[in-house]
Amino acid sequence: MHIDGQCHCGFVTYEAEIDPEGVSICHCTDCQRLTGSAYRVTAGAPRSAFRLTGGEPKLYVKIADNGRKRLQFFCPHCGSPVYTTGTDEDAEKIGIRVGTINQRRELKPRSQIWCSSALPWIGDIGALPGRPRD
Repeated sequence: MHIDGQCHCGFVTYEAEIDPEGVSICHCTDCQRLTGSAYRVTAGAPRSAFRLTGGEPKLYVKIADNGRKRLQFFCPHCGSPVYTTGTDEDAEKIGIRVGTINQRRELKPRSQIWCSSALPWIGDIGALPGRPRD
């Protein structure tokens, strides 16, 4: 599936080819902090199928407990997390933050990881009262 997207302010833009079946949720505490939310939703793309079309993102290198580096790219102006990748063998895959994808309504997560870190209320949000706008 061809996608394109951008950060909140539109400075960082990109396009990519993804497999919509590969959209996933991560509940790890690092992803909770890096997104400022309950979990992260990512669409994967091969590095060769991802292309920046706008401004250069800023890089933050996160080192995991196992010593592996994760490169976190975000907009230097608005701070939106845009994508991530790794080093060495992990460098061949890009993890695109679904909230930045223009076609995000067509994407549905197919798997979850780090479920032991999931916040206990996430399964209950469908029962919350809601408003269409505001």
